[in-house]
Amino acid sequence: MYLDELFPGAPAVDIAGLAYDNRAAGPRDLFFCVRGFTTDGHRFAADAVSRGAAALVVDHLVDVDIPQVEVPDVRRAMATAAAKFYGDPTRTLQVVGVTGTNGKTTTAYLVRALLEAAGRQSGLLGTVKSIVGGLEREAGRTTPEAIDLQRTFMEMLDAGDAACVMEVSSHALELARVDGVNFAVGIFTNLTQDHLDFHPTMEDYFLAKRKLFTECQTQTAIINVDDAYGRRLAADPEIERPVTFALDDPAASFRASDLKSDLDGSSFTVHTPDGVSELRSPLRGRFNVYNALAALAAARALGIAADVAFAAIQRAGQVPGRFETVDEGQSFAVLVDYAHTPDSLENVLAAARVLTEGRLHVVFGCGGDRDRGKRPLMGGIAARLADHVIVTSDNPRSEDPASIIDEILTGIELPVEHEVDRRLAITAAISAADAGDVVVIAGKGHEQGQEFANGQKLPFDDVTVAREALRG
Repeated sequence: MYLDELFPGAPAVDIAGLAYDNRAAGPRDLFFCVRGFTTDGHRFAADAVSRGAAALVVDHLVDVDIPQVEVPDVRRAMATAAAKFYGDPTRTLQVVGVTGTNGKTTTAYLVRALLEAAGRQSGLLGTVKSIVGGLEREAGRTTPEAIDLQRTFMEMLDAGDAACVMEVSSHALELARVDGVNFAVGIFTNLTQDHLDFHPTMEDYFLAKRKLFTECQTQTAIINVDDAYGRRLAADPEIERPVTFALDDPAASFRASDLKSDLDGSSFTVHTPDGVSELRSPLRGRFNVYNALAALAAARALGIAADVAFAAIQRAGQVPGRFETVDEGQSFAVLVDYAHTPDSLENVLAAARVLTEGRLHVVFGCGGDRDRGKRPLMGGIAARLADHVIVTSDNPRSEDPASIIDEILTGIELPVEHEVDRRLAITAAISAADAGDVVVIAGKGHEQGQEFANGQKLPFDDVTVAREALRG
């Protein structure tokens, strides 16, 4: 492709590829000088040229002797150029985008399961893993950079995928990674405190999420109206004919009632525009019923028959690290969950309480170099809802783990246990459990490592550690 096809009026330079990392730039590549949080891509323009870059996209001209396209916003230009370069794959590939604070991963898994049940081979882009053409890949960012994203869409089409379900993070929306993506469906799960290390306020966080429905090319909006921010979205005049879902709002398009949950799953009555049905899902908890409703609404928007969708929901297995059961034949339940926000921890503990015949134990911590305001909030929630609390470490990154724990403890009025070593904390909670108890290990879910200072990441898996403790 030629540069003037991507940027009309630019020189007709032959372009072989796109790059935003100078270390990945190669011969005849178009290099985008993206401004990051710690570095400015313009500083690496000369290195990209030395590696063979044929042209640059910049927000100000730099001192190199190759063609440069000057634009107001390099990130936005990169997103639209990537879509063109890879043939605008989402004109053909049906894309479902899921955004919100909690529930994105499970909802995405469920929607993909419904698509596959309807005979539509589908890709997946998310926090736990990616799937392209039926083959799993390790996940990087929740939502990849625009060049990587559009290239992956093209690879999905080439591999026979008809659709893609993807988690859409607020960072991706704010940083224009999904500009140029055509969304057949956009789903809003909820919005609660998180990422306030990136977004200045909750309002900024909400406005970033809103972009999926007001600035992206999204055909059908599916919105949780039990959530206060969801109600704002559903009433937004820029969003035409939203489809709504809820447990509490009787006017929602998709609604569940008569919810019952146990260790084997949940049963509920689902009310849809096509009628009323009884459903049984292997996924436990009220929050997973919201995820199921969102998936059913997406299925209808995508033209999947109701009986096919209902059957797929009833077969869907558990998602790694999302209220995941660890069973070694013990007389009590052990559940691992990714809950790392105040709202998600509250939801998980409330769901676990329903399953608890004895005492409810929780092991949790808070990540370093992230929103510090949620630390005492999560401490207070844990102390209020659980009978036995152990505060521990969770990806401390550059911070002192003990200092993070101290901040969590400021939200707890009564003394609770705390143990910096996460392995010892998990072992202590399991050792304290008796028949009929429930142990919740929260915060890391599917993650396979602990992040420490200087980018050090050591292997660690909550599920594996819990199994080892159960086996003694």
